[in-house]
Amino acid sequence: MTAESSLYGPQQSRFARYLEQRELRKPDLVAREHRRQLLSGLRGRVLELGCGDGRSFELYPPEVEHVLGVEPDPTARAAAAERAREAHVPIDVVDGVAEALPAEDGAFDAAVVVWVLCSVPDPAGALRELRRVLVPEGELRFYEHVRSERAAFRLLQQAGDALFWTRALGGCETTRDTLAAIREAGFRVAELERGFHSSSLLTITSAPYVIGTARPS
Repeated sequence: MTAESSLYGPQQSRFARYLEQRELRKPDLVAREHRRQLLSGLRGRVLELGCGDGRSFELYPPEVEHVLGVEPDPTARAAAAERAREAHVPIDVVDGVAEALPAEDGAFDAAVVVWVLCSVPDPAGALRELRRVLVPEGELRFYEHVRSERAAFRLLQQAGDALFWTRALGGCETTRDTLAAIREAGFRVAELERGFHSSSLLTITSAPYVIGTARPS
């Protein structure tokens, strides 16, 4: 998780606030294109967990009928509500947490997470909830920081998490095996892209990422 997702709650560190301000001054265009790729082809009813300040809202394709953005941080939620009013698709922004989504079983055709599963306290519980609210043939779209496949870089991530990153970003762990967690929650990964991108040296340990689609097994 970096500046865009606010699931670490209202008590942000100075570092988290700095990342948010830097993103406002100089948006990460590569990450924006990754989000556009993630959302491409979506249709029907969509739940976005940890929508943050709603920076993805403008990228939803017109085939999407409705988006429910779930965000626990009140400051980010207010900003997301403003962006929702300017979006090209209908979007409601509500309070909620990953482990108890404010939605009925099978209510959505797709769920979206961007830089969320690296930081929620209970990723397995969050994924169970995401599976619960999806229709049986639904899909989970994910864009997440993950632990590196390279052992040397993984050591750097572990050191960064222990010394600074996890505490500064309210629980974000760059070394989580998110793909394994997705599979263990009963999803089958249908599409997957791995990459490495960081907007600066300050966030280099979060550079390994995955973008993909998973469906209930």
